[in-house]
Amino acid sequence: MRADRTGPPRGRQREADRNDERVLRAAREVFAELGWDAPVSEIARRAGVGMGSLYRRYPAKEDLAQALRVEGMNELTLLARTALADHPDPWAAFAAFLRAALSTTDTGSLLALLGGRLPATDEVDAADNRLQRALDDLVDAAHRSGALRRDFTSADIPLLLTHLNARLPTSTERAIELHLRYLDLVLRGLQNPPKPGDQPTSPPDWTELRGLWNSP
Repeated sequence: MRADRTGPPRGRQREADRNDERVLRAAREVFAELGWDAPVSEIARRAGVGMGSLYRRYPAKEDLAQALRVEGMNELTLLARTALADHPDPWAAFAAFLRAALSTTDTGSLLALLGGRLPATDEVDAADNRLQRALDDLVDAAHRSGALRRDFTSADIPLLLTHLNARLPTSTERAIELHLRYLDLVLRGLQNPPKPGDQPTSPPDWTELRGLWNSP
């Protein structure tokens, strides 16, 4: 009787995992550059895999996009948890998370690109709920410290990242510099207290945000 396998994947499974990483990385690039109508063949070409291999893992473009949504939400969740763990000061944790999100991932723009095209799945819902809890903790801590204005909510964060993470016709390094510049300007406006008489419109909530992310 064969014992259950433990430890890291071996052989074909390890190669399949590497292929999957390449496919997801290529898909992020292609969707970001060419939009939703980008051909799947271009994703396979950049990933260096055959169309047969890609379709065995992701039978439809929608399956690939759903995997990207889950991956993107999980990345943001990890960044939020890491910021809270690494920075005892809640405002520093809040600012560090936003800087990391803009410097290391294009999740904000990716979620906007894919949003509204796909229904929620159990896996998407689970990733969504993990993300909400992490961002709630981040924002609640900053609110309790008195550093973050009270009318900013956790549901503002994904939309803020979308606005700040626009693709720019310049080098990656310069684009990140500009994204962080505008983030620093935004952070000044988010610090408590807000200027007298300077009240924005009502913030989104997570129901509205999910309506933007998921198709009916």
